[in-house]
Amino acid sequence: MFKKTLLALLVVLVAIQFIHPKRNISEGPKPNYIGNNYAVPDDVKSILTKACNDCHSNNTRYPWYSKLQPIHWWLNKHVVDGKKHINYDEFINRPLRYQYHKLEETIEMVKEGEMPLKSYTWTHKDAKLTKEEKLKITDWVLSVMDNMKSKYPIDSLVKSNR
Repeated sequence: MFKKTLLALLVVLVAIQFIHPKRNISEGPKPNYIGNNYAVPDDVKSILTKACNDCHSNNTRYPWYSKLQPIHWWLNKHVVDGKKHINYDEFINRPLRYQYHKLEETIEMVKEGEMPLKSYTWTHKDAKLTKEEKLKITDWVLSVMDNMKSKYPIDSLVKSNR
C-alpha cells in the first residue's frame, strides 16, 4: 500500500510539472509606469528593482526554481496578490485617490518592515531593505505625494470624512 501511494504521489508530481501559470513578463513600453508622471531617482529605481518590482510590476525576474511545481504556483500567487495591492507599471492608470492611498500604504508597509515579504527575502537576500534604503523609499514616496498635493486639490486625493 505504501509503495502504491508513493508511486501515485510521484506520478502526480511529475504530471504537474507540465502545468504552469502564465509568467508575469511584459515587453515593450510602459505607458502607465509611475515614473512617467513622477520622477524616480536612480537609487530609488535600483531599490524598487531589487526589492519590489518582482511582485509589484508587470515584469518578474523568475529564479531557477520557479520552473518546479508547485513552487511556481506559490510564486505566481504572490505576484498576483502583489499586483492587486500596487502595480508600479499600471500606477498612473488608476484614480488619483487610489494612487495617493497606495503611496500612504507603501510608507506604512516599508516602515513597519512588512515589505518586502519575509518569504521573498529568504531567497532574495539583497531585497532586505537597510534603514538607509527604507528612508530613501519613504522620502521618495513623500515627495511624490507632495507633488500630487501641489498639482491637484486635496479632495481629489483623499476621501472626505463625512
